[in-house]
Amino acid sequence: MPFRELPPLSLRTLYEQSKQRLEESGCDSPAFDASCLLEAFCGVARGRLAMEGGRTAAADQYRRLWTAVEERAAGRPLQYILGEWDFLDLTLSVGEGVLIPRPDTELLCETAAELLKKTPCTTPLVLDLCAGSGCVALGVARLLPGASAVAVELSKQALPYLRRNIARYPALSVTAVQGDVLAFDDRSTSCEVLRPDSAAFDAVVSNPPYIPASELSSLMREVQREPVMALDGGDGLRFYRAITGEWLSRLKPGGFCAVEVGIYQAAQVASLFQAAGLEEIIVRRDLNGVERVVCGRKNGAFQRKG
Repeated sequence: MPFRELPPLSLRTLYEQSKQRLEESGCDSPAFDASCLLEAFCGVARGRLAMEGGRTAAADQYRRLWTAVEERAAGRPLQYILGEWDFLDLTLSVGEGVLIPRPDTELLCETAAELLKKTPCTTPLVLDLCAGSGCVALGVARLLPGASAVAVELSKQALPYLRRNIARYPALSVTAVQGDVLAFDDRSTSCEVLRPDSAAFDAVVSNPPYIPASELSSLMREVQREPVMALDGGDGLRFYRAITGEWLSRLKPGGFCAVEVGIYQAAQVASLFQAAGLEEIIVRRDLNGVERVVCGRKNGAFQRKG
């Protein structure tokens, strides 16, 4: 219905129309998405529609809402439309050019923080590779007061989001560095701790691109709107080989590496960890029972807490 022909509509009616449009478009969560868009563009908090649904929406609210609904119906990710998304208890800026933070990655942060708490160091230094929005580096720093992180990201599109999110949480000690995890040149950065011989980090963590290139075309349409650079893992293991082959030298003796992996990749990544000399390898499952995080410790003596 053209905007000029629209009679005054209640928020409840707008919600029902939005949900119906999203259902027709094949959206897999039309009710949730409609609620999020109604909150963002009409100011009615999720869960309060029953109480505020009788209120009439202003014409400009309808216009902005319906524009967003049509974008969502066309496959634009909800997170990009909203411009931000929650991760742990953080709210992070997102948009075209940066991978959307997902609950699966929270397990990586929680695992890293848990392992760091068992080490003697009270001010651990963490290296986050393929940092994207910064959700992992910021998440670990949030979960473990005293921790600091260096977040390495190559994409010129993702870097502004990384820097914006770091600036959003100045109490968290996270530094952004532009660099290519697959071909890092330590001479191009002033970050001394990234030198191969520095062995400065208590943990190396990463949620790298891990989807095999052959599977990219079969991804959900929303996922295909995310940056290919953040998804394409070559054969699926390209970045894990780079991490174990090039980046473990930055780990202190007794430090650990923890990575997020795709479905059916845990055993292969664990084998790469073993071949690289990591010990005490563990695999953590996400809430859906998928083996999602692989961890291994660099040989070296230290006394653990507890």
